[in-house]
Amino acid sequence: MNTVIQLDYKNRLNKVFKYIDNHLDSKLSLNNISKIALFSPFHFHRIFKLITNETLNEYITRRRIEKSALDILHKNITVKEIALTYGFSDTASFSKAFKRYYKVNPTEFKKQNPNRFSRIRQLESKIEQHYPDFDKYISIINNLKHWITMNAKIEVKEIQKMELAYISCIGSQNLEATFQNLINWATPKGLMHAQTKMATIYHDSFKVTEPHKVRMHACILINHPIKVNGEIGLTSIKGGKYIIGSFEIGIHEFEKSWTGLFLWMNENGYKKADREPFEIYHNNFNEHPEKKAIVDFYIPIE
Repeated sequence: MNTVIQLDYKNRLNKVFKYIDNHLDSKLSLNNISKIALFSPFHFHRIFKLITNETLNEYITRRRIEKSALDILHKNITVKEIALTYGFSDTASFSKAFKRYYKVNPTEFKKQNPNRFSRIRQLESKIEQHYPDFDKYISIINNLKHWITMNAKIEVKEIQKMELAYISCIGSQNLEATFQNLINWATPKGLMHAQTKMATIYHDSFKVTEPHKVRMHACILINHPIKVNGEIGLTSIKGGKYIIGSFEIGIHEFEKSWTGLFLWMNENGYKKADREPFEIYHNNFNEHPEKKAIVDFYIPIE
């Protein structure tokens, strides 16, 4: 496929992803969604599968189930309420779809995941795997609390709206190359300088989404209007209240840091808001003498 055409297709699909996330409680038909992307239904179906490795229906169902899993873990609402929120006609159809993904029904899923801060697939999602005993669980949590205390500066504050240019990315394995493409675009435009900040916005959670399917935006913060085209898009992060964890960590410690920050959130009685978490980077870890990243993690809260 011609590179210019492929970039244009990705840009159109970004609009589709956003529309789907905002309408998971509605009927999402191929005909209606293909119009948003300005494709014929046949052409859209083919392009969507090519870029995402999923059919449209597979993607929509997965998004609904993953979002519902997060609600089960983080919100005190009934299974029936969750089912209706994500477009299921009743709890029976919701439970059946949920079980196809996580091998257990929603009620059992919640019982099996008292540790809301670890990746779900590491818990008891397969018959031959067993959830750690209670003492081990408490030990893991206490060690994580201590690690966070020693390695993070955490504060809660209101932030202002941020404007960003971005390239969308599916799969954590593609994030580094996506950032390089963004840098290649930004450099000749004079956007890369000492004060430049890069960021990653997460549209999926590693708790419930497989790493190769997680959708992210590789971003650069901008402070004046710019024109974009192709795969480059413009977006913004809404102002509001956030938990901000500031870290100086190795690359292998990112998951541990996120896990610890969500633990801190729950321990201190905060609830995550329905907005995306993100990271802002303050250095190039390759230039750090110890190969460490200086990074702030942001969790939106109510």
